[in-house]
Amino acid sequence: MSGGIIGVDLDGTLAHYDRWRGPNHIGAPVRRMRVRVVEWLAEGRDVRIFTARGEDSHPAIRAWCLKHLHRELPITNVKDRGFVEFWDDRAIQVVPNTGRRADGAE
Repeated sequence: MSGGIIGVDLDGTLAHYDRWRGPNHIGAPVRRMRVRVVEWLAEGRDVRIFTARGEDSHPAIRAWCLKHLHRELPITNVKDRGFVEFWDDRAIQVVPNTGRRADGAE
């Protein structure tokens, strides 16, 4: 695998999310993100599911990945130094070491 780790948030980024429905419910794939992840995997990229869900959700996440991505992905809730990208529906990027928003909004 090359290029570092790509972390992809599950709920609201890779899978549709509107409200908590329990540890075994995962929404339908968000088409654009699913396509993007499948392409990264085909390129040999290291893609990991990043989620705040507890370990009780991991069997459902693994099954969801098999169904929609055709393989299991590593699941984590810990940022890794190897992350080169992090895709999330709630994150705001900042310019390193400045505290300023990367999009220029303040």
